[in-house]
Amino acid sequence: MYLTKAEIRALYEKGEFVIRPLLSNGQFGEVTVDLRLGTDFLVSIQGREPVIDATGNPDAKPIASFFQETKRLVGEEFYLHPHQTVLCSSLEYIKIPDDIFMVLSTRSSYNRLGLSLNTVVQPGYCGCLSLELTNSNNNPLKLLVGASIIQARLFKLTEGTNYFNSDRKYSCQVRPVASLASNDKDLSILRDLFLK
Repeated sequence: MYLTKAEIRALYEKGEFVIRPLLSNGQFGEVTVDLRLGTDFLVSIQGREPVIDATGNPDAKPIASFFQETKRLVGEEFYLHPHQTVLCSSLEYIKIPDDIFMVLSTRSSYNRLGLSLNTVVQPGYCGCLSLELTNSNNNPLKLLVGASIIQARLFKLTEGTNYFNSDRKYSCQVRPVASLASNDKDLSILRDLFLK
């Protein structure tokens, strides 16, 4: 069930749904909350390695080495090149209740420019949100740090969960983290099956 503006605001006002800083009450839409582009970025770079190895191969170059860290100030411009993926974080620190999960996507105005993002935020999550932005356009995009480019839709679960009961790869982060796909436990199982 989608939460409406009134329900989202009620959670916010009770302190059950935390957004800091909330720069404008206009960030609350009818069924969404707008979120802003943060100041920390991991930019994909081309190195000597021909491929990013996400197979769990212990001899592979770490995935994080394919990204370069950079920072910008609020109000500064950031360029996203054609077909480039950038990991960044939301300007806002978020804490959501244990019975709510969020689906993040780019706002329509930015979708129309070829900017895409689609991810789920688990119930009980706290931290800045990790955003995986991709420019699918053939032209570079110039974005303003602090601009509302993301929208979150909140969904109510029938019962609460405990976010910290299970092993989490990306828990309570405040800066973007490179993919930890090569740490997935099932990769070694799959490799063993292949070798049999």
